[in-house]
Amino acid sequence: MNQAPNVVIIGAGIVGANLADELAVRGWTNTTVIEQGPLHLAGGSTSHAPGLVFQTNPSKSMTEFASYTVEKLLSLKKDGTSCFNQVGGLEIATTPARLEELARRHGFATSWGLESRLVDAAECKRLHPLLDEDAVLGGFLVPSDGLASAARAVQLLIEKSTAAGVRFLGDTTVTGIEQAGGRVTGVRIGDDTVIEADIVVSCAGFWGPAIGDMIGMRVPLLPLAHQYVTTDALPELAGRNAGPHGASLPILRHQDKDLYYREHGDRIGIGSYAHRPMPVALDSLAKVPAEDMSEHEMPSRLDFTEADFLPSWEDSKALLPALGERSIEDGFNGIFSFTPDGGPLVGAAPALEGFYVAEAVWVTHSAGIARAVAELLIDGQSSISLHEGEVTRFEPVQTTREYISETSQQNFVEIYDIRHPLEPRTSPRDLRSAPFRARQEELGAFFLESAGWERPHWFEANRHLLETMPDGWRSPARDFWSNQFHSEISAAEAWRTRTAVAMYDMTPLKRLEITGPGALALLQRLSTGNIAKKPGAVTYCLLLNADGGIRSDVTIARLGEERFQLGVNGNIDLDYFTVEARRQAATDPGAWAHVADITGATCCIGLWGPLAREVMAKVSADDFSNDSLKYFRSAEVVIGGIPVTAMRLSYVGELGWELYASAETGQKLWDVLFAAGAEHGIIAAGRGAFNSLRLEKGYRLWGTDVTPEHHPFEAGLGFSIAKDKTGFVGAQAVDVLRNQPSERALRCLTINDGTSMVLGKEPVYLEGNPAGYVTSAAYGYTVRTPLAYAWLPASTVEGDQVEIEYFGRRIPATVAADPLFDPKMERLRG
Repeated sequence: MNQAPNVVIIGAGIVGANLADELAVRGWTNTTVIEQGPLHLAGGSTSHAPGLVFQTNPSKSMTEFASYTVEKLLSLKKDGTSCFNQVGGLEIATTPARLEELARRHGFATSWGLESRLVDAAECKRLHPLLDEDAVLGGFLVPSDGLASAARAVQLLIEKSTAAGVRFLGDTTVTGIEQAGGRVTGVRIGDDTVIEADIVVSCAGFWGPAIGDMIGMRVPLLPLAHQYVTTDALPELAGRNAGPHGASLPILRHQDKDLYYREHGDRIGIGSYAHRPMPVALDSLAKVPAEDMSEHEMPSRLDFTEADFLPSWEDSKALLPALGERSIEDGFNGIFSFTPDGGPLVGAAPALEGFYVAEAVWVTHSAGIARAVAELLIDGQSSISLHEGEVTRFEPVQTTREYISETSQQNFVEIYDIRHPLEPRTSPRDLRSAPFRARQEELGAFFLESAGWERPHWFEANRHLLETMPDGWRSPARDFWSNQFHSEISAAEAWRTRTAVAMYDMTPLKRLEITGPGALALLQRLSTGNIAKKPGAVTYCLLLNADGGIRSDVTIARLGEERFQLGVNGNIDLDYFTVEARRQAATDPGAWAHVADITGATCCIGLWGPLAREVMAKVSADDFSNDSLKYFRSAEVVIGGIPVTAMRLSYVGELGWELYASAETGQKLWDVLFAAGAEHGIIAAGRGAFNSLRLEKGYRLWGTDVTPEHHPFEAGLGFSIAKDKTGFVGAQAVDVLRNQPSERALRCLTINDGTSMVLGKEPVYLEGNPAGYVTSAAYGYTVRTPLAYAWLPASTVEGDQVEIEYFGRRIPATVAADPLFDPKMERLRG
């Protein structure tokens, strides 16, 4: 477009107002912002938000979004006063487990470049004199945290954007989204008025599902009430702070009791997540006339249920003894948005061109997410990776009303809980299982859950192998944290995979089938690989963004002239291919391609190990020799009378195949292979062994080791770009990056003491200074040492010494060869 498109933003809360400003400063001012409430106090979550901004998050992206929010609100000033009071953030521990968790959070902050420090109880008391020092074991301080004046920020952003040419419409209700030819054309307000739009962005907060319903899009969030009270005046705070909302003490979190605190002048505000979940039905909310809207009267401010808060009031008086003689002066139940995984919902609607959402975004991340959406609209991508917040990340089973309701309420209850990275949800479970689930249960599978799938992590039936395997394969004793959701049985399963043969359930790997006369052109355009090979070829390649960032890695098997099977990373990839196929067909109707998710209709068994051919020889008349079915080739075969697509691939670095069959034949395929392998010592193996073996082989895990913020060459994936290939998405950036020295690189590390474990996201120190962070880690059973991959300066070389900070202690490690196991690929190709 030669001029900025017409953009309509639905919602003038902290996200919508920030987005209007972010677009305006980039020259897009043909923007209309529609707000159903009055502009001076819209009545949504922003209007009652307590404004606490704690930046530290296990997610690098979410921490960066929060840090930008702090930066922007500090710069947003009027009459010499900014919209952010940088009083610092203090999280305190009253239990040993929480004290350990604060050390882990300090590691997150260090990994993501956020200044922080751990403090003792005396320092906590000095920082926040109202604390009972005897109740506190220690704390975690981030000096740059603080309080956002969200409502004031919105007003200043409206003033600033209006001056730039943005139009704001208050007291205006959206009644429909207009569309034609598969793309958005406008927004209907009232009965018959349409505002023309090339782009519509829903920033409606907890009203988001209602806007999504207008286009048939399920927006997976649940509005939930959250209690907040303000005490009466404390003599200890008299004269300390200016104004009714002034504050000078650090904002405080007492996560052991699901509570947080801030000052309001000489009063204390208390927020609680300790009560029962209180879902809110949108149609139950009262309509508040604009003239009656006030700080105490708005749609998102519900009546206070005192009985739910009383236990938290007692806990607060115990932590802050000055509250002992005080009372609750005001309280309410305010509405906030929760999602199935606790993350925001950001991105394009896959079924309607030009429609975007930015929902379930709290004040903490508001300006950062708004900038990301502005970059997405203008540049085609965000400078901070959005992959953890993509609105399309959920599988269909995760977008049912029942799933959204249960998991969102569970996230409310667990918001301050200490969660292990492998800890599965307890409910809902058993939503998605491989067709051989019964056989896995017979073998004593221990299941963890991901994207609704039940995935075996080890099998109790293999415990007896611990008595027969060589001593060198045993891993050393683990600390309490790394030992959770781990079993020593994984060592036996890794041993049997490397020395005999094992079966792995690869069914949860998302599979797509792309067919039609435009299928090849689509894949050639979107991927870095040369897909124009003869049927039977399998290609590992990348999907890139325009700047060369890795949006995914995929495996593409050409099964026929116009038929391809893809192994992808999730629903985001499905929607990407679907949207791009639709755009391609619109440009050239003869180049149509049909994209189908075949995961649920199929299953996959990974049969891997040096004796895999011996097993196959007993159950199939097809030729599985190296001459007939080479590495990275596929073939249609018959195994035990079952039609199977066999692909010569291995994510564990051993000889073998991924065996794909229809779901209804899956159990039979399992039985045939298991029986045939009995004399060769075959076992079923789980994800614990799998993760160890894949790290020994140096295989990257997208979303963990690499994300859209990384490019192929620094990630060690330059080999996946076909030589002399041009014209694919990201090709121009690749041409520049190929000849440009990288500042960072993904390095393999081995732990010097041979015993200490880390799990991922820990900071890595080089010459005493934070220099990077761990991505994946596991014990390498074959190489006999704990190992990790970490992003470090590109100047680091094999043999360099580093330290990994794990719960506050430094663990020496060495930059090692990559990969550590079978670097010449002899076992895979044999």
